Amino acid sequence: MQGRDLPAASPSPGSAADATEALIQRCLNGDQGAWDLIVKQYWRKVFNVAYKFVGKHDEAEDLAQDIFLKIFKSLDTFDRRANFQTWLISVSRNLCIDHYRSVRKERETIDRDVDANELAPPSRDAGPMAALEQRDRVSLLRQALAALPETLRTAVLMRDIRELSYQEIADQLRLPEGTVKSRINRGRTELARQIKKLRGDDYSPGPSPKRSGADR
Repeated sequence: MQGRDLPAASPSPGSAADATEALIQRCLNGDQGAWDLIVKQYWRKVFNVAYKFVGKHDEAEDLAQDIFLKIFKSLDTFDRRANFQTWLISVSRNLCIDHYRSVRKERETIDRDVDANELAPPSRDAGPMAALEQRDRVSLLRQALAALPETLRTAVLMRDIRELSYQEIADQLRLPEGTVKSRINRGRTELARQIKKLRGDDYSPGPSPKRSGADR
């Protein structure tokens, strides 16, 4: 069979594992290029896991970036005897579950104390008592919003009332997404605190939200 080119041999599972092992070791030695190769190789798999949890492309990208950052920080905990891809996917799922629980908790706070639907005018079909109660809730919400620093109030309104994505808010405010997310989280916390204060619930004043350099 002389003169014929033999097909190239496919890399064996062992050689692929060895290559990944080498990349991991380079990462632990501070080689940023090796980490970039790992991210490029596994980005789609981690993104797909994130997308199943959030269902939106931009939020899945943000979540995937956060996952890779946390994986990078915990890379030294990876047991080299295990399969790296299996470990990576398992960690990604656990982080997505943590993210889901965190977002659900935030949403529950908003749904309980800051119902965006209450900003709409009362239904014409609502009875007089229901309409009055809704106006009272709207008034309470507006008072609580007015008590927020403008930067936090704007971020909360854009995210929870207008339902803009983090990227859209960042573009409109010309801020990094990290700053936007920070303002939204702090704004939600402070808004819930103001509502409890106005309602006369058990309220213990805490330190006012600190202004970071990016918020000024």
